[in-house]
Formats: sequence, structure tokens, C-alpha cells
Amino acid sequence: MIGRLEGVLRERRPPWLLVDVAGVGYEIEAPMTTFYSLPAVGEPVVLHTHLAMRDDVPCLYGFARRVERDTFRRLLRVSGVGGKVALALLSGLDADGLARCVRAGDAAGLARVPGIGKKTAERLVLELRDRLPGAGSAGAEVPEEPLAEAVAALAALGFSPNEAQRRVAAVDATDLDSEAIVRAALRAVVS
Repeated sequence: MIGRLEGVLRERRPPWLLVDVAGVGYEIEAPMTTFYSLPAVGEPVVLHTHLAMRDDVPCLYGFARRVERDTFRRLLRVSGVGGKVALALLSGLDADGLARCVRAGDAAGLARVPGIGKKTAERLVLELRDRLPGAGSAGAEVPEEPLAEAVAALAALGFSPNEAQRRVAAVDATDLDSEAIVRAALRAVVS
């Protein structure tokens, strides 16, 4: 499998790129999040790649960050999600944004991505909850911002994702760490 390419960017025609590696031009499909971070045509580029077979034709997908490629691979394991849907998701949301939507159970946020319907979005939330880094509860990466940490903590305590977000939003979180935000949100429940 081709896992990484390092070469010179020759063409940019979303969703396609052409990367020259030692005289061989690789056509690569990439999400818009990758296009935003590409260098100018003629400049060196490094892409993390995934090789897939589509109707017996090899298709190479490229990503600026390894986490995007890994997320793409996890998306392909969801029933009904192929390369085009996975690229659409990663074009509308970066890997971190996708994980936040899944963690929060925000199917409506996923459905706002062009090409993603309500049922697909609900299936993504259900099937990816334990597959995406930062999306599930067991072994998940800790969110970087205190508000997201507080929402995740309240959800772990049994609040629905929407209720957890509502309670955290009601707290004046200025200069508070995630623990203080959770305590304030819980005090509001008792009051």
C-alpha cells in the first residue's frame, strides 16, 4: 500500500491533485481541508495517503495530516460510507471537528455537510462514537479546551450531549478550568 508521498505539487484541481514523485505523476483525491494547507504549485509537498480499489480501479486519497487519513479510514468502515462521502465529510469538517460532532451526538451538525443526509449523520454518530479519537469515552483523547472537556465530563456523568452543552453554556467560564466549569454546572442543577 502507498502510505505517504513526498514530491512536487504539479496541479491543483479540487478534488484532484497531481504530485510528481521522481518523475511519476500521482493523481490524488483530497478533501478541501487538505487543499487549504497545500503549498503553491511547483513547491514540495508531503501527503499521507490511502490506496483503495473502486470498481477494480486503484484510487489514491491524500491528506495533509495523518489524523485526517486515519479518520478517513475509520469513516470507510461505517456502513454506507464510501470514499466520496468520507471526502465530503472531511471537506466540510476537519478531523477534530468531526470528532467533536460525534462526541456531542450532533447528527444535525454532520447533516449540514453537503451530501450528508440525516440518516447517514445519525449512523455516523452511532458507529463512530467508539472509533474516532476523542469521540468516545474509553481511551479517548482529552479535548484541548476547558468548555469541551466540561461537556464531555457532564456527558460521562449521564447528561445528554445537548443538555451537557446547554448547562456548560449557562456557566460564566471566564478564567475557569474544566473542573470548575463542571462544578458550576452541577451546582446549577441542584439549585
